Amino acid sequence: MSPSDKPTTIKLPAPQTKGNTSVEETIARRRSVRSFRNQPLSLSQLSQMLWVAQGVTDDEIGFRAVPSAGAAYPLELFVSIGKSGVDGIEAGLYHYEVSTHSLRQLKNGDPRPALAAAALGQRCISQAPVTLIIGAVYDRTARRYGQRAARYIAMEAGHAGQNVHLEAVALGLATVMVGAFDDDEVAAVLEFDKTLEPLYMMPVGWPAR
Repeated sequence: MSPSDKPTTIKLPAPQTKGNTSVEETIARRRSVRSFRNQPLSLSQLSQMLWVAQGVTDDEIGFRAVPSAGAAYPLELFVSIGKSGVDGIEAGLYHYEVSTHSLRQLKNGDPRPALAAAALGQRCISQAPVTLIIGAVYDRTARRYGQRAARYIAMEAGHAGQNVHLEAVALGLATVMVGAFDDDEVAAVLEFDKTLEPLYMMPVGWPAR
């Protein structure tokens, strides 16, 4: 996307707070899946996945779907969408805008090859229609908690990852937690500034079996 292009902003469907699968059932069925079908997600499914990771659950106070030490909310959520990865959305890299429950396009084009290369060639990244990338701005938490911030942020990323994993099961989808990647290469693909560090990647899609 050139500097003169106006970024694409996509308003996401409102998240659903009631489903047909119990929490207990999603826990029992949760598995790490690394092979996905060539089938797109719906915009509603993507909306749910983003909301459970970082969405607002209290409009008045601004609380989110995962606990955060001191409500500092250091996490930033990005989405890699492949060609025909999500119905109605072009391939590209996007940022989840928490306050408006929307996606803002950062780059167009299929980002999966570059992201998979940064993840040591893991095929699940290049195969999945969607990959969620969780990054963190450590200063938001460190201003209050100092060196303890690293622990709190790691915990918070785990909370978000588990929410995503269980929601994927509830929607008939699958995912896997990916922590093996070159931090600098992932940051370069997503054009992170120096304040933002990548923590987690989660390819999401329909399980191959």
